[in-house]
Amino acid sequence: MVLNFIRKLALTSFLFFAASAAVSAQTFVFTAIPDEDETKLVERFRGVADYLSEELDADVRYIPVKSYAAAVSAFRNNQVQLAWFGGLSGVQARALVPGSEAIAQGEEDQEFFNYFIAHKSTGLDRADTLTDELRGKTFTFGSKGSTSGRLIPEYHIRDIFGEAPEDVFDRVGFSGNHTRTLRLVESGTYDVGAINYKVWEKELEDDNINTDEVKIIWKTPAYPNYQWSIRGDVDENYGEGFTDRVREALLALDDPELLESFPRSAFVPASNSDYDPIRSVAKEIGIID
Repeated sequence: MVLNFIRKLALTSFLFFAASAAVSAQTFVFTAIPDEDETKLVERFRGVADYLSEELDADVRYIPVKSYAAAVSAFRNNQVQLAWFGGLSGVQARALVPGSEAIAQGEEDQEFFNYFIAHKSTGLDRADTLTDELRGKTFTFGSKGSTSGRLIPEYHIRDIFGEAPEDVFDRVGFSGNHTRTLRLVESGTYDVGAINYKVWEKELEDDNINTDEVKIIWKTPAYPNYQWSIRGDVDENYGEGFTDRVREALLALDDPELLESFPRSAFVPASNSDYDPIRSVAKEIGIID
């Protein structure tokens, strides 16, 4: 009888430590909104995965997704525990997972902005606001779920013209991402488009823009944008203090090559309340309830 008790105790202890080992060895997975070409994203975030693996002493893996909605769904379904979101997708994702937090943002994301760009055939020049010269032109957003590719541009179009984009432009499309928006306007497939300034500046730096064909015609006011968001149950599943360790690792990231790939100069602290303006705009134009 005593022997049976000892055996049961030993088995219980074995199962406990086996379970603990399984939890500690659990892979920590993250994703990112597909705001650029996939090859660029894979290169960027593999580097982040390697960095986090070393800093957290854990198995960290990046998985790509095909759409903004897929990034939000993966976060909601605990297929990923961390994500690099835009302002709107972050607001949407955190609302679906209680306790989730925005933990870091790029230094430049505190005051992000957009460029409206136009093909040379439009004859449009840079101005301090959007003008009636845009009426009747064709226009492309980026992704339907993008802060800088859709939410902010649509807000300003509605605010300035007092009408929906479909009533201002002859044709309205969605390119899918910022790089594609640039190419569609540069080629003349669309007359005008909205692009986040970081993509424009990076492509310009890399000599990937034909400035004889496409130009900036307007710069939006600043707003908060991209951020790292983490699920509210991470400490429960990965160990007490894991969220803080992830936050500290991201804020300590100082590899110039890795930061340049975003491109950002550094990551700084962020909180959910930083994105209240995004939530308000999204409600105002009916993107979220």
